[in-house]
Amino acid sequence: MLEDSSTERPLYGGAVSSNFPVRFQDVSNIRQVPDHQEVFVDPGRDESLVFELLDFKPDVNDNGSAVWFLQDLANEQHAQGFTLVEQSGVVEAPMGNVSVVITTAIGQMAISKGRQGREAQNVVQVYLANLRLKNVGTDVLVVAYEPILISPLSESAAPVGAGLPAPAVQSGFLPMADVFKLAVSSFKVDIRVAPGTHATEAAERAAAALENPNLVDMVDEGLAMLPRGPVPPSGPSLCHHKLGPYAQSESSAPDDYVMCP
Repeated sequence: MLEDSSTERPLYGGAVSSNFPVRFQDVSNIRQVPDHQEVFVDPGRDESLVFELLDFKPDVNDNGSAVWFLQDLANEQHAQGFTLVEQSGVVEAPMGNVSVVITTAIGQMAISKGRQGREAQNVVQVYLANLRLKNVGTDVLVVAYEPILISPLSESAAPVGAGLPAPAVQSGFLPMADVFKLAVSSFKVDIRVAPGTHATEAAERAAAALENPNLVDMVDEGLAMLPRGPVPPSGPSLCHHKLGPYAQSESSAPDDYVMCP
């Protein structure tokens, strides 16, 4: 029986909220996080959950926008070895005069913790949802990181163990695919927050666009197309490591990861 309790977590100063397991710790309590990001980690499983508000990308097509952002995570670090596992179709619905488009995608890539070299790369499965708020010029990203093969030389090997991590269910936890779905489908704006009190201008834009209960149904429809659980790795990645913080990417992973180019 799963004992992975979840709760609603305030994001961006309370302007936005999402539900996910309490085992995910707020990284901003440990180090500085950019204003447009909210980052949570479970160090015991080396899993991460990132929320991000970006300026809208008008040159990116709605069909496959989540895939574009996944590839952007790799391209900003000249990554090789990125594999697209699955992508959803486009879900679109009007919210008054605000157009919202949702796409989701899953990919695999090899990355290293901190500034470790390529010999310490972990194979990670990445889940990404892109909520496109065109009329308010915002792309919302929800990104989940799940290690599926941990190098014995990685910093992750000490707390998690090298090789294939123990299945989440075996440890009484929600699988990362379900954590991702829960976080995205429960993503909402707290309408009790008065206008002008949100933490950032980006949060203001998101709040103006997302105050609509139909969002949950839209996200569920898009995520229903995705497979459950990770795809077993076929073998070690052949990509090469590039030093440098991953935060150089506009759509960033947690700072303790760097992309393997």
